[in-house]
Amino acid sequence: MFGGGSIPLIRVFGIRIGVDVSWFIVLFLIIYSLSSYYEDVVPGSNAFVLATVSALLFFVSILLHELGHALVAIRNGIPILGIDLMMFGGVAKLGRDTDSPGVEFRVAVAGPVVTVVIAAACFGAGAAISDADRVFESSTFDDTTVGAATAVLGYLASINLLVLVFNLIPGFPLDGGRIARAIAWKVTGNRNKATRFAAVLGRGFGWLLIAAGVALFFSGADTVGGIWFAFIGFFIAQAARSATEQANFSDRIGGIRVADVMDADPVAIPENFIVDDADGEFFRRYGYPWFPVVDASGRLVGVVSREAVDSVPELERTRRSVATVMARDDGGSGLRVGLEEPLESLLAQESLARLGAIMAVDGDGVLRGIVTLDAVRRALRGAVAI
Repeated sequence: MFGGGSIPLIRVFGIRIGVDVSWFIVLFLIIYSLSSYYEDVVPGSNAFVLATVSALLFFVSILLHELGHALVAIRNGIPILGIDLMMFGGVAKLGRDTDSPGVEFRVAVAGPVVTVVIAAACFGAGAAISDADRVFESSTFDDTTVGAATAVLGYLASINLLVLVFNLIPGFPLDGGRIARAIAWKVTGNRNKATRFAAVLGRGFGWLLIAAGVALFFSGADTVGGIWFAFIGFFIAQAARSATEQANFSDRIGGIRVADVMDADPVAIPENFIVDDADGEFFRRYGYPWFPVVDASGRLVGVVSREAVDSVPELERTRRSVATVMARDDGGSGLRVGLEEPLESLLAQESLARLGAIMAVDGDGVLRGIVTLDAVRRALRGAVAI
């Protein structure tokens, strides 16, 4: 009910981890390219197995990088909707945007810090079982023959160092661009101006990558690499352009808050309500596909759907409470938003599109209203018409 568009894998620290279909394509390409490399530097070994292990460990590194962002965001009160691994690495999907330059900086820098630790640990482990020179040779993809473990650790050290350098380029939406946005935000005091500044850097870097890719392709020096560079550059340039458009639009709707567009008279089911009674008094009466669920103090604790109620066996419907069949809100499910949050914070909420509404709560978590997708659309149309 609350999953994203990616294929779910596992949960880590309660965070949903999923993979995009494009991830499998990149996984195959990495394994394919590393197999020939390991045949040269680790003769007599099973190059395919080493390549597969290396590729999977690389994506574990990417996952740890994104978990760094996610855990720091959670520590700063920002819910995480999940982490998706995809063609270009990974993304930690924040339930809302950061609310200060300091939080933006901490969340942005957390991933690169994790990557530094991983690269250093791999290099250190390789040096411990071999020696630093051979690990360095392996990490630079030198054709010098080394042991299997040294070759894998050298690869992981080098690829994480490459990820670090690439991510620290000061262009939005890369981590370096988010760090640049945090600094510009601190200086100007305006998040949208800072976003536009970082997005200009991002578009510039994207076009540089495209130009480099075109040059590599037509020179014949690296045809595949040229296509890849141009593809990544286009993706970054487009993402930066979207960020600029969103910042411009945010200026127009900046004065509208969640409390301004919500229905302040929400219909909610108490968590101790018997399933059979909830069916008759709420689902049959109102005809809604789901309802928010609250505790005795009115605090939002979850959402119960028609499907969940119908799944309860007939003999148990008069004994089981709604709390036993609801989808529990753990604060990071994306089901809730604060009353004073800006309207723009709703635009990234997956549950708004998935459920058609999102619950508005006060500082104590008490349900105060429901914001429907139609209400948001009306408010946005009104802002555009101004």
